[in-house]
Amino acid sequence: MRDSPSPSDLTAPDLQAAVPPSQESLWRSISFFNLYRLVLGGVLMLVPSVFGEIFTLNVHNLRWFFWVSVFYTLMVLVSALAAVLRKPRPTLQLAFQIGADIAAITTLAYFGGGIQSNLGMLLLVSLALGGMIVRGGRITLLFAALASIAILLEHSYSVLTSGASAAQFLQAGILSTSYFAVAWLAHTLSKYAVASEKLAFLRGVDLSNMAEANRLMIQDMPDGVLVVDERGTVRQSNPGAERMLGYTFSSNDRVKLADCSPLLEALFAAWRQNKALGHEVLRLPVSNQLARVRFLPVEREGFWGAVVVLEDIQRAQEQAQQVKLAALGRLTANIAHEVRNPLSSISYATELLKESSQDPAKERLLQIILDNTSRLNRIVQDVMQVNRRDRVQAERLDLAVRLPGFIENLCQVENVSRDIFRLEVPASFQVYFDRGHFEQILWNLCRNALRYSQKGEGSVSVRVAGGDDGRVMLDIADDGKGVSPEAVQKLFEPFNTTDTGGTGLGLYIARELCEANGARIEYLPAEQGGACFRILFGTQMNDERGG
Repeated sequence: MRDSPSPSDLTAPDLQAAVPPSQESLWRSISFFNLYRLVLGGVLMLVPSVFGEIFTLNVHNLRWFFWVSVFYTLMVLVSALAAVLRKPRPTLQLAFQIGADIAAITTLAYFGGGIQSNLGMLLLVSLALGGMIVRGGRITLLFAALASIAILLEHSYSVLTSGASAAQFLQAGILSTSYFAVAWLAHTLSKYAVASEKLAFLRGVDLSNMAEANRLMIQDMPDGVLVVDERGTVRQSNPGAERMLGYTFSSNDRVKLADCSPLLEALFAAWRQNKALGHEVLRLPVSNQLARVRFLPVEREGFWGAVVVLEDIQRAQEQAQQVKLAALGRLTANIAHEVRNPLSSISYATELLKESSQDPAKERLLQIILDNTSRLNRIVQDVMQVNRRDRVQAERLDLAVRLPGFIENLCQVENVSRDIFRLEVPASFQVYFDRGHFEQILWNLCRNALRYSQKGEGSVSVRVAGGDDGRVMLDIADDGKGVSPEAVQKLFEPFNTTDTGGTGLGLYIARELCEANGARIEYLPAEQGGACFRILFGTQMNDERGG
């Protein structure tokens, strides 16, 4: 992870692109500036009445001092009203306010005794606040220059009309220099404040993005994740933890770990005593799942706790099994491709020998060879079908059109009566599926249903319906003996069959092809006591009812 930049590392283009200037904060600063000016005007109006006797010898005209203070206060009120209305734009308002301060305070300094009254020091505050608000170097120095010119003109006028001392020009010069120094200092501080503000904005954006990314990752994780503090209070959770623990966490209430799982709370307490623990395997009581529990310590300023990870062992085993089966499928597909040519040669040679042989014993042996080569050829074809799952060309299939034609074709190939199949397609359901994959799945499921059914009228049911979640369901059921509970667990495993003439790949291929097309196949006990295989098509299909 890269380090965050400091304010001095950010260039001007970076700062300008970081965050646009906040008009709201600018108007707020102007409002506080007006509040200071309003308090200052009120104090200046009270000076002649409260401190008139003290300043009698120095004040040229207390009446003019009072009325200038009143006029200045009225201008402040007008400025405050303009700030509330936000017209005109803030830079013009700030320029008017500082200009008014320069004119009013310089006039008050003249009526208050000249440069020796030290009223000119009040301009230092206005220049400092104005420089920090406007955040511009040139305009701040312009304000300082105007204030210096005004104070020098005021003292010059006092020297010419009131007999002020010319030696006090040094004091006026020092005061003017102070104006420039304060203005430049305010400008420098405002630049650093702007850089710090925009750097804080950048860091806030980074933290917000990181927090959102972490939240999405935690929510999307299939494993359960809990963030607990040192008191065992759950601070954060994800749906995986709720599913595995069978407990719904509320975002408003703080739930104790002992409330949702006392066993986890005991493991957490033991782990706090001995950090070597924390990789235990336990069976969760509610979901009856095996889970590996890991504790990851979290130590940050103001927080100490741990991240509790509940790893679903069954899901991990299924994923490992899928990886093994995928690798095995690619290997067997390559082997099947190499076996196919020699197998064809053996079958062809056997047929030639059978035609030329007149010995019944030899013909029986040759027929055994032909039967086994035919069975091996079916296995090779089934294995080749597994390799087709990566080549999906989905298209829109209308089940009301496809299923009747498929049933008619199947009845002709198997030489059975059409009355054996009962087809129920109440509406026009359309799904997205690979046509070849769809026919291969139907062929495997319908032939199995036909083989194990009683072959009576309506023994095999093919029914299409819509589920509660809007997904299309296709059920293929028979009235046979069904599947024993022991065999259900291994029903979709490869080379698992109870038929001596079968390859044990039909249902495995059907499941693989369904998953390749975003669908799911599952086994259900049939209503009439037989077996039922249900295909749940993916959410991308479009079901259109009634045309």
